[in-house]
Amino acid sequence: MKTQKLNFLLAFFLIAIFTCCDLNEVPSDSISSASVAENPAGLEAVLNGCYALFKDGASFNGVVDDNNNFLRQYYQMSDFSADDIACGQVTEDPFFYSFTYTHSPEQSNARFFWFISYKMISGANTVIEVGEGVSDAGADINQYIGEAYFVRALAHLNLVKFFAKPYAIDPSAPGVILRLSNTGESIVARASVEEVYKQIEKDLLKAAELMTTDRGKQYASKEAAYGLLSRVYLYMENNNEAINYATLAIESGKYSIASVDEYPSLFPNALNSSETMFAIGMTQSDNRGKFGSIASMIYSDGNSGWGEEFASSDYRKVLDENPQDARHNYIIQDTVVGTRNGLEIYYISKFSFQDGDPNLASPIVLRLSEVYLNRAEAYAKNGDAASALADVDMIRLNRGLEDALYNGNSGSLSTLDAVLKERRLELAFEGHRHYDLIRNGFDIKRNYWGYHIPGLSETDIDLSVLPDGFANTIIPNSDPRNIYFIPIDEILANNLCTQNP
Repeated sequence: MKTQKLNFLLAFFLIAIFTCCDLNEVPSDSISSASVAENPAGLEAVLNGCYALFKDGASFNGVVDDNNNFLRQYYQMSDFSADDIACGQVTEDPFFYSFTYTHSPEQSNARFFWFISYKMISGANTVIEVGEGVSDAGADINQYIGEAYFVRALAHLNLVKFFAKPYAIDPSAPGVILRLSNTGESIVARASVEEVYKQIEKDLLKAAELMTTDRGKQYASKEAAYGLLSRVYLYMENNNEAINYATLAIESGKYSIASVDEYPSLFPNALNSSETMFAIGMTQSDNRGKFGSIASMIYSDGNSGWGEEFASSDYRKVLDENPQDARHNYIIQDTVVGTRNGLEIYYISKFSFQDGDPNLASPIVLRLSEVYLNRAEAYAKNGDAASALADVDMIRLNRGLEDALYNGNSGSLSTLDAVLKERRLELAFEGHRHYDLIRNGFDIKRNYWGYHIPGLSETDIDLSVLPDGFANTIIPNSDPRNIYFIPIDEILANNLCTQNP
C-alpha cells in the first residue's frame, strides 16, 4: 500500500511538472519507490523539475506570462522597496507596487510568487516522500532527498521574508503556511514565524546530513546548506550558530572570495566562480530578453531592455566614498541619454553579460562573501568587534580597498553599522537590502527623487535631496506595508488563512 501511494504521488507530480518544464520525461507509470531504488533517474527528474521552477514560466490562472517567473519576482519584490534602486518612470508592471508601497492582495507578482513557491515545495515534498520510501537508499538517492530538503527550506524562507514580520521583530507573529506533505490537509492556518523558521532549520540540518556529492553550483550541496543556515540563524538572531555554520562553510575550502581582478567576471560567469555556492543555472534557451528577464528593468544598451530603474543616488553616494572600489564595475552610467525624468541614469549589470548577452545571467542565490558578512554581523551582535571587522576587511581587501581597511577600528561608525554598510555595498541588488533594514529595526529612507513619491514632479524640488515629509520618503520600520498581503487566491481558498493588516 505504501508503495502504491508513493507511486501515485510521484506520477501525479511528474504529469504536472512536465507540462511547464523542459525536462527529459520519465514514464510516470514506471516509477515507484521500488524502481527508484534500482534506478534513481526518475527521482532526479522530479528534483530537476523543482530547480526548473526557479527560472521557468508556468501557467498561472490559465495564463503564461513571460513576466511571471520566480527570479524576476523575487529580486524585484525584494529590492524595489528599499533604498538602493530608484524608479525612473511610471509603469503598469506590478513591481511598481513595491516602489510605491501600494500593495494589495490582488497584485499579480505577489500572487504568482506565492503560487510558484508552493509548487516548488510540492515538488520537493514528492522527492522526499518517494525517496524516503526506498529501503536502503544509496548515496545518489540520499543526495536527491537532501537537495529537496534544501529547496523546501529555501522556498519557505523566501515566503516568510515577504509575507510575515521578521523573526527578530516578532517571532510569535503569523508566518506562512507550512506544507510538509502533499497528502496533508489543504485548509490550514498560518504557522507562526518561529514555527516556520524552526522547520527551515530542521530541513537544512537534514539536507546537510544527507548530501555528500558536489553536483555543481546550480545544485544544492552540504556546504550551501551550511551557508544558508548561517543566513537563517542570523535572521533568528542565534548569533552563535550563525557563526558556527558560517565558519563550517568558509573553512570547507571549497570556495574563495573573488579577488579584485576576478570580481568583474563574478556575476557574468557565476557558475564558474570560486565564490559562488549556489546559483540558478541559466542558458541561452532560458533567456527572456527584453520581455521578462531580470536585467531588462535595470539595464539597457539602448535596445536590450526597458532600463527604467537605476542605482539610487543614495547608494551611489556610499559607493563613491572609495572611487577605487571594484563594485563600481556593476554600476554603468548612461552617458548618451544621461537622465530620465530628472533621474541620472546609472544602470545595474549584476544580471547581465553571461556569454556577452545583456539580458542573461545565472543569478547567485548564495555566495561566500555573504557568508563572511553573516558571520561578521553575528560577531558584531555578540560584541566581538575585532572578529567582525576582520571579516569585513576580507571583503574590502578583495574589492580593491586595501588602503581603506578597518584594521579593528570602525571610527565614527559602530561595529554593527560598519558591517551593515558593507552588506549594502557588497550585496546590493541581490535581494537582501530591504530585509536587512527591517529585521534590524531601521526605517526605509528614500529621500531622493523617483516615482516612489506620488504626485511630485522633478521640477518641484531640488533633485539632490528631498526634505523629510514627502510621502514614501520614509517608511517606518513598523509600517505594515513592509510585508506583502497574503494573495487573494489563498484567502479565498483557505478560510483558516488570516490576512496581513
